[in-house]
Amino acid sequence: MQRPKIIIASVAVAAIAAVGGTTAALASGSSPSSAAPTSSAPATNAGSAGGMGGSAPAGSAVVRTAQATVNGKTETILVNAQGLPLYYYRPDTATQSSVTGQLAVAWPPLTSSAPTATGLSGKVTAVMDGHGSQVAYNGHLLYTFVTDRPDHVTGQGVQNFFVATPGMASLAGTSAPAASAPAAPANGGYGY
Repeated sequence: MQRPKIIIASVAVAAIAAVGGTTAALASGSSPSSAAPTSSAPATNAGSAGGMGGSAPAGSAVVRTAQATVNGKTETILVNAQGLPLYYYRPDTATQSSVTGQLAVAWPPLTSSAPTATGLSGKVTAVMDGHGSQVAYNGHLLYTFVTDRPDHVTGQGVQNFFVATPGMASLAGTSAPAASAPAAPANGGYGY
C-alpha cells in the first residue's frame, strides 16, 4: 500500500504547481488576480500566523490540540490556529530541517518568530533554519500538509511525515522535558 501515499504526495505537488500564484495570494491575503508570480522557492509564510487566513498577529503561530481521526482511530493531535494538523519529519534533527525543494512545497513548514501554545505541557520554540524561524514542539520541527483540511489528517506516514502529538518525547538536543514516546504510526512505520 505504499503506492497510494506516493500518488497522494505527487498529486499535492501537482496541485500546488497548478495553483501557482493563488497560494501566494491566499497566504498574503490578496486576491489571486493581483498576486505577483511566485518563485520556485517554497513559501515560508504558509505556516505563519498558524496557517493561512489566521487572526494571530504577524510573526506569531499558535499550536494547540484537537481531536482528529488518524488511521481510523480518534487521537489528540497538534494543530495550528486554523485546525490544520501538524506533522514532524522523521529525518529532521532538533536544529536542522531536511525538508527542501518540492518536499517543502507539499509540506510547508510552520514558521514564526513568536510561537505560542494553548493547552500543551511540552515546549514550543522557534528554531532558525533554512526556512527562517521554524516552530518546533519538544524539538520536533513542525509542518502542515497541503491536502489537509482543518482537523482532517491525510498525511500520516506519507513520505516519512507523522502526526505531531502532545505526548511526543523530546528530540535529542533540546532542553524540553521528556514526555511519552511519539505515537507509533498505525501503518506499521513505513512512510515514504
